[in-house]
Amino acid sequence: MFASYRRLFAAPGTLAFTLTGLFARLSFAMTGVSTVVLIATRRDSYALAGAVSATGVLAVAFALPLSGRLVDRHGQARVSFAGVLLAVWPMAGLLLCTHFGAPAWTLFVCCAASSVIPNLGGMARARWAHLYRDDPAARHAANSLEQALDELCYMGGPVLAMLLCTSLFPEAGLLVGGVLGCGGLLLFAAQRRTEPPVQPPAAVPARGALRHGGLRVLVLVFAATGVVFGSTEVSTIAYADSLGQKPLAGGLLALVAAGSGVSGLAFGLVRSRIGGAGRLLLGVAAMTVLLLLPLAAGVSGAGLAVLGPALFVAGSGTAPTMVAGMTMVQELLPARQLNEAMGVAVAGILIGISTGAAVGGMLAERAAPGTGFLLPAGAAGLALLTALAGRHRLGAPSGPELSTSAA
Repeated sequence: MFASYRRLFAAPGTLAFTLTGLFARLSFAMTGVSTVVLIATRRDSYALAGAVSATGVLAVAFALPLSGRLVDRHGQARVSFAGVLLAVWPMAGLLLCTHFGAPAWTLFVCCAASSVIPNLGGMARARWAHLYRDDPAARHAANSLEQALDELCYMGGPVLAMLLCTSLFPEAGLLVGGVLGCGGLLLFAAQRRTEPPVQPPAAVPARGALRHGGLRVLVLVFAATGVVFGSTEVSTIAYADSLGQKPLAGGLLALVAAGSGVSGLAFGLVRSRIGGAGRLLLGVAAMTVLLLLPLAAGVSGAGLAVLGPALFVAGSGTAPTMVAGMTMVQELLPARQLNEAMGVAVAGILIGISTGAAVGGMLAERAAPGTGFLLPAGAAGLALLTALAGRHRLGAPSGPELSTSAA
């Protein structure tokens, strides 16, 4: 059944960069929770903790396309080593400033300055795209595997962060996450034999990746999908809290990630003659329909016993959307702009997550329990409408300068 995934690791070095990259992925999944717990504990302010964490997310969203462009121009190893050297100091500064009571503005500065680490998920996908540039089926399976690994880390990262911060000391989560992130990225960058070569400059000066029409459509779809992620998290926590069962919210969110991970692996085994745009539309449509299940469970007051399975099934609709979208980024953009394009795509997701969390929080405070699940369902519908409206831009590269050796 999983022969497609075993075949991916037949290429030398693939297992090494995949395993080393897991440390950095886990670190990213730990950062948000670790930052909130640290600042809330040391400064006794959830408002400050949330604001600093949100600043960090927005800074990462702004930095990812820039670091991706540097990776495209100078290679993964050089930019990764430089990123670690630049990020380690503000990471340490955030820990020290929080612990020793430095002014609040220093926390914002340190958190924003530590955002220079490049996008490991994008670099891993770029390696798969280079290794299997002539094998679309293998690229599809690789993107499905990457999505499942992301979900695995987002299941375990927050749990590990909470365990460290509460059982050891408040700085432990961010400290361990920083070591894992920097160490994992350095180990990943050291795997040079699978690193894609730096592409020669184009005869025609390359435009910014976001100027390509197909990528703009994908970023809007990703942003709406990010709203799904952010609002689902907040709505689930708020609903569990309204029933007096807030500690169970973490398990409910793990069910969402589990559903997405399982469907991502299954989606990678599917062989379809439908093109990339068709797969994306089917994925977004499935996500929209399945998100009606937690909405129905929440509005009807069915309780957590019904909401849990509904979230698991709803989570299974997000992975095909993400896998199809990331595969289309590889197909539409040239290899010399792939890391920048991946950075833009992830930035769209992060902005959507921040927006969804903020709007979902306001809705949870003002509406009846369970009503908040309207937001992820509505955001999925918006993603579907966006994909339908822009499908003519997703069919093929938008000109000779957009053809890619990875397609």
